Amino acid sequence: MMGGGMLLLSHGLVCLVTYALLLPVASSATACLHQSKVAFFSKPEALLSGACGYGSLAIGFNGGRIAAAAPSIYKQGAACGACFQQRFHGMAKKGMGQDILKLGVIDVEYKRIACDYKDKNLVVAVEESSQNPNYLALKFLYQGGQTEIVAVDVAQVGSSNWKFMSRKYGAVWETSRVPNGALQLRFVVTSGFDGKWYWAKNVLPQDWKNGGMYDSGLQITDIAQEPCDQPQPPTWKHHP
Repeated sequence: MMGGGMLLLSHGLVCLVTYALLLPVASSATACLHQSKVAFFSKPEALLSGACGYGSLAIGFNGGRIAAAAPSIYKQGAACGACFQQRFHGMAKKGMGQDILKLGVIDVEYKRIACDYKDKNLVVAVEESSQNPNYLALKFLYQGGQTEIVAVDVAQVGSSNWKFMSRKYGAVWETSRVPNGALQLRFVVTSGFDGKWYWAKNVLPQDWKNGGMYDSGLQITDIAQEPCDQPQPPTWKHHP
């Protein structure tokens, strides 16, 4: 398998996602097959200024297999960190790397798949721009399942006085109405054809720090349903 990442070019460069190549994963009725074009780039550092706000952390996702995606996939940041599977016959063949590079732009098929971070919980990363206790900006790392976070609330631990957070850009959420003390988070993810609340009861300590990473104590495993516009193949077969 080649290093670096893949660039989805169908509607322009805007975000970071993780991807897998030609893994023998069974197709699901919830994952629709799509067509697009990709171009290979050999230096993943080119993605560090992507619109999701992951910065240098992105290179550590999914073994460094990261990609920039089209606006139709980006969804104004909701799909940041999502996992996709894509295939092109030569990608899986040993020694085909240089031939793929010569092609420039190639056609591929891709579909959304569930992210699986094994024993790792969802992590809350506090942005460097935060100012305790007046301004809080954060992003979620290692989001499992096949979902999108669409709403985030914050409250003092033990309180029911929730304050909503706004999506600043990409995967970054912010609020200038920061509750006092240690903080709990609740958020809505897409699940099935609806939404589902998750509650991280004690995530940020009272003295939370800029650049700090905090274990949420939970992981997301839900699968969001995706209605497909056309008939789907029963499985994806691994090329020999």
